[in-house]
Amino acid sequence: MSATAVRPTQVRLDARERLEVLCDPGSVQVMRSGVTSTRLGARAQPGDGVVGATGTVDGRPIACYAQDGSYLGGSLGESHAGTIVRVLETASKARIPVVAFVESGGARMQEGSAALGGYGRVFRETIRLGGVVPQISVVSGNSAAGGAYSPALADLLLMTEDASMFLTGPGIVREALGEAVDGATLGGRRVHERNGVCHLVERDEAAAAARVRSLLGYLPSAAGQPTPWAPSRDAGSQDPGAAVPVEQRRVYDVRAALDGIVDAESLLELCPRWARNMVTALARIDGRPVGVVANQPRYLGGVIDAVAAEKAARFIGFCNSFGLPLIAVVDTPGFMPGTRQERAAVIRYGASLLRAWASARVPRLTVVLRKAYGGAYIAMNSLDLGADLVLAWPDAELGIMSARGAVGIVHRRELAVAEDVDAELARLADVYAGEHLRAAAAASAGHIDEIVEPGETRGRLTWALRTLAGSRP
Repeated sequence: MSATAVRPTQVRLDARERLEVLCDPGSVQVMRSGVTSTRLGARAQPGDGVVGATGTVDGRPIACYAQDGSYLGGSLGESHAGTIVRVLETASKARIPVVAFVESGGARMQEGSAALGGYGRVFRETIRLGGVVPQISVVSGNSAAGGAYSPALADLLLMTEDASMFLTGPGIVREALGEAVDGATLGGRRVHERNGVCHLVERDEAAAAARVRSLLGYLPSAAGQPTPWAPSRDAGSQDPGAAVPVEQRRVYDVRAALDGIVDAESLLELCPRWARNMVTALARIDGRPVGVVANQPRYLGGVIDAVAAEKAARFIGFCNSFGLPLIAVVDTPGFMPGTRQERAAVIRYGASLLRAWASARVPRLTVVLRKAYGGAYIAMNSLDLGADLVLAWPDAELGIMSARGAVGIVHRRELAVAEDVDAELARLADVYAGEHLRAAAAASAGHIDEIVEPGETRGRLTWALRTLAGSRP
């Protein structure tokens, strides 16, 4: 494509078509509907503005609904809410996932408190299903007020490129604050993919539906049920260590290392533009779905700050709810220091990360690539926090802080009188690292289970998962 070529126009689908493109051909069974497809030659009829249905994705049953933004702005009234609640109740009874296509201006003005009550019922049923069955929402148009809360209550939220969502629209913002702003600036995908509200952005509704099908392929139909396996594939690269510089301060993209650990083309990163110093991703190892939490040295050196801790904790809870084993891939200098972080409640978010790991009941495995210092050493699923297996690469360092930093404190008096401070600092740092930081010292003290060569990592994780979570069905 030339630099001046125009991208194809995004395809807009009506409510029924969204469900048809999501589900297996011919599998959509409409439960309740207030809209009909005008593209199929049928006459549009007044109704509640939503289609509720069941269908299958790769042969697995799901419940689904799609709002019709062309009918009263997709606003929710009492009957509209009844359709959505019916879909959610069906998912609860059948223990099947729920997928929603959301495009709503919020509560229907013409119905007043009845519409607000309808949203209350939808919120209640959505929350009751939390952690019971996977819930995925696709925001594919403008969604305001309750139309923004509803998808945000789901486990995963996708947006199309032209979608926007906000609690109060541009008109109210202008009237209340005198601030002129358009929908995209107020709550477009560029806003929400950077604040953690949106997990993934797709070009249009068809692409979003394809992505939802892919996401469902990592998840069980309900909590406590088996996760769907895929055919095992070799890793994308043979040696994950080739992507990791030996020098502790050199940056790199941890996803390149993950490419040598997980099945080829299976890594699906969630919230890739939010808290970019922490990677949260679905993946497969030996065909088995897993969740990956990895420090990202490419951003902020892989340090953990408040938002990174929040991002990881949320993802760990999601994986634990649906039985996905967790893999922590560690290369971090610690938690971010400073007044800004303390004011941002890094203590609270760091505690949430610790709580998420410690309370998870799924298999928890850890690989330390280069370094794990300070509180982050614990907060990235340490052995003492309850990890089932902790591996470290031969050159990894684990401890309170870097050798030079520790020596500067422990041996400050010797350094103050040394003739060659730099030489003495280097010598003492090497001694300290050998005694307290290097992987061999951690293994001898029982703080890690095994030192492995980078190329052996995938094999050891595969063995551990088979032992802890069972072999292929």
